[in-house]
Amino acid sequence: MKAHLMHPDRDFDPDKIPVYADDLIRDLALDTLLGGMAADDGFLRKIARAALLAGCDNDAETVCYRQAVLQDCLQHRTVVEELYRFTVETLDAKRDHHYGVFGHYPPAILHGAIDVLRMFVERLRKLKVIADAHASTFRSPGFKRFFDTLKTELSDEYLHSIQHHLKEGRLKSGVLISARLGEGNRGKDPVLRELRDKRPRWIRLLMDPGSRAYSFRIPERDEAGARALSELEARGINLIANALAQSMDHINDFFTMLRTELAFYVACLRLYDRLKALNVPLCFPGIDAVGTRRLSFTGLSDVCLALQSGRAVVGNTLDLDGKDVAIITGANQGGKSSFLRSIGLAQLMLQSGMFVAAGSYTGERCKALLTHYRREEDASMKSGKLDEELNRMSRLVDAMSPDWFVLFNESFASTNEREGSEIARQIVGALQERRIRVFFVTHLYAFAHGLYETATAQVQFLRAERQDDGTRTFRITPGEPLQTSYGKDLYFETFAGTDDTLKDVSGT
Repeated sequence: MKAHLMHPDRDFDPDKIPVYADDLIRDLALDTLLGGMAADDGFLRKIARAALLAGCDNDAETVCYRQAVLQDCLQHRTVVEELYRFTVETLDAKRDHHYGVFGHYPPAILHGAIDVLRMFVERLRKLKVIADAHASTFRSPGFKRFFDTLKTELSDEYLHSIQHHLKEGRLKSGVLISARLGEGNRGKDPVLRELRDKRPRWIRLLMDPGSRAYSFRIPERDEAGARALSELEARGINLIANALAQSMDHINDFFTMLRTELAFYVACLRLYDRLKALNVPLCFPGIDAVGTRRLSFTGLSDVCLALQSGRAVVGNTLDLDGKDVAIITGANQGGKSSFLRSIGLAQLMLQSGMFVAAGSYTGERCKALLTHYRREEDASMKSGKLDEELNRMSRLVDAMSPDWFVLFNESFASTNEREGSEIARQIVGALQERRIRVFFVTHLYAFAHGLYETATAQVQFLRAERQDDGTRTFRITPGEPLQTSYGKDLYFETFAGTDDTLKDVSGT
């Protein structure tokens, strides 16, 4: 029995994390996003992290499958949250049983497994009641199949038969074992048999004292004989004990996976509530095939900035369909890095099957998302900033293939303008030739302007908007690179009101 709420054809693997995950977490501020999804719940955080980081492995069918499940969750959140709590309580109840303390001893395995299975059967019965009450209101293929599976595989007859077998498995009427004779008349191949007369032993002895078979009794002080009989009994019930233990593990795995897959959607519900409370626009994005170069949106905002600031932030509206490269320039503190992060977050959220922070959004699926952001200088002084950037770039290039998506933020600015521009130009050109999509935030005017003069239709130039009085609107609009980033605006905005000499300088 499978949940299959994350994939239409397989279980979700929470341990599958890409090797470049640490860079994505750091550069896209994913800890902030995960905080909005999970708060202090470590399990929700782990599952949400895995789903986001491994999203690029999902095909379009899986993305649409999850979107439909999540839409059901939003419409029936009370039921979904009840299901999640139910699975958590079930697994907690299993842990409260002391099964496994004597796991090497077949009778202990048998009775421990029976105890846990009896609890599981009662929980499965309650799960079926929940499913029967609400199945008709869910519309997504994922939930419909899940509820249909519960209805088919957990019929009343099936559950009743399990309870019957568990009752028989306690062997209260005694143990009947058959065996074949082996070498030296030793018994071999023991088989546990079902008793025809299932009356308790004392009743059988009282009502039918005459023996119908050859028998013997072990004297009370014959410890060796008692031990040999106990070992014979253990051999006889070993197979049924192991079978019940495997059944217990199977049901436990079902509840574990159900909890894991529901956890992603519960985390999405929490994030949805947080963002709606901040009036952040949200939508379910459209997804196109790999290589179509689709990307258009209205009101796209940086979800992490909204969570950090506690309010909705300025969104951007752009049509970047057909573009392989986007070069983003403009005023300092104008919203370039926030825009780049909003692109990366939207891509991860789209491919994991979530909503995105936009009024509308359509994008293509990429095979992988990478980031190359400026880093602080090596604390050990073994290398400078440029060496570190080039080494990191080399490792990324070794992993890249066509239809990957790379976000650059102020890369190669740690050297002089000419050298940094030439490095950036050659790298972007090579990536474009390999059909790798690039978004590049830069202050390297020689790089941006040189590319502008020779650009093809597949390159889009964007600029952080600045009004004539120096006010930043934090919007990104199409525009050619400018030679200044208006750093002086920020300088006088910070210091001009504190000293008269600084006011005089502002007029120069």
